[in-house]
Amino acid sequence: MAAHLIRRRVLGLIAAVGLAACAATPAPVLEPGADAVSRLFLVRHGEKGTGSDPALTEAGLARAAALAALLETQGVTEVWATRTRRAEQTAAPTAAGAGLVIQAYDAATLPAFASWLLDTPGVKLVVGHSNTTDALAALLGADPGPAIDDAAEFDRLYVIDIGAEGIVRSRIERYGAPSALPEGGE
Repeated sequence: MAAHLIRRRVLGLIAAVGLAACAATPAPVLEPGADAVSRLFLVRHGEKGTGSDPALTEAGLARAAALAALLETQGVTEVWATRTRRAEQTAAPTAAGAGLVIQAYDAATLPAFASWLLDTPGVKLVVGHSNTTDALAALLGADPGPAIDDAAEFDRLYVIDIGAEGIVRSRIERYGAPSALPEGGE
C-alpha cells in the first residue's frame, strides 16, 4: 500500500511539473481531463464569525451559494465536510442542490482520507479549513500552492482530476467574491 501511495505522489509531482512547464493559459475552471475517473473540488469554509464553532457570516453564506452555483452542472456525487458549523454551512447548498447528504470526515486522519479519495471514483466536494485544505491537496498529489492565509483567504478552489492510470492533474482557481489578500499575497 505504501509503495502504491508513493507511486501516485511521484506521478502527481511529475504531472504537476510537466503542466507548470508548458502552461500557456489556464484551462477553464470546470473543464475535466479526458481520462479523469475522479474529480475533486477542495475548498476552505467560507467567511466565519467568531467563537469556538462559528457560523458563516453573510459573506460566507454568499460564498457557499456561489460554490453551489459553480458546481451545479458538475455531477457532484459526494459532499464531505468536517463536523464544524462553518464547513457544513459551506457544503450545504451544494449538497442540497445535488440531493446529497453531507458526509463527515475527520481532519485528524487526512492521510487515510486522501488515500480513500484517490481510490474511489466520483465527483466530490471536500470542505475543510485553512490548515487542512492545502495539506489534503498535497496528500492527493496536487500542488498545494502557498499556505492559505487564515485571516483573509476564502476563495481558493482546488480542482483535482485523477486519471485512470492514477495520474493527478490539478490547478488552483478562485470562486465567489475575491478574498481581500494582504499585499504580496496570491
